[in-house]
Amino acid sequence: MIRMENHLGKIEISQNYFAGLIGNAASSCFGVAGMCKAGTRQGLRDFFTDRDYIDQGVKVHVVNRQLIIDLHITVIYGMNISAITKSIVNKVRYTVESATGLNVRRVNVHVDGMKA
Repeated sequence: MIRMENHLGKIEISQNYFAGLIGNAASSCFGVAGMCKAGTRQGLRDFFTDRDYIDQGVKVHVVNRQLIIDLHITVIYGMNISAITKSIVNKVRYTVESATGLNVRRVNVHVDGMKA
């Protein structure tokens, strides 16, 4: 649960909503083959179950009322990785800020693999 407070009151947004919003924005970018597991928790969860989770590859942290988003992706072989990551950063930042009104401090994109 993401909890923030401003002059209008408290804002509480579920982690699943953020994961779905961010995951859809990132995976719809050109050159992204899919999302990878982010951390040992997601890796162990996927090891013991066979289903896909909405938060795969997405981590969201709140620091000083600003969001820090970590994404773990797989890219398509032969694509310009720098262009893909810039596109993801811009799209995720715009999507989150326009949908929630919250400020995104940083979007970190980790390329964990390539797919042919």
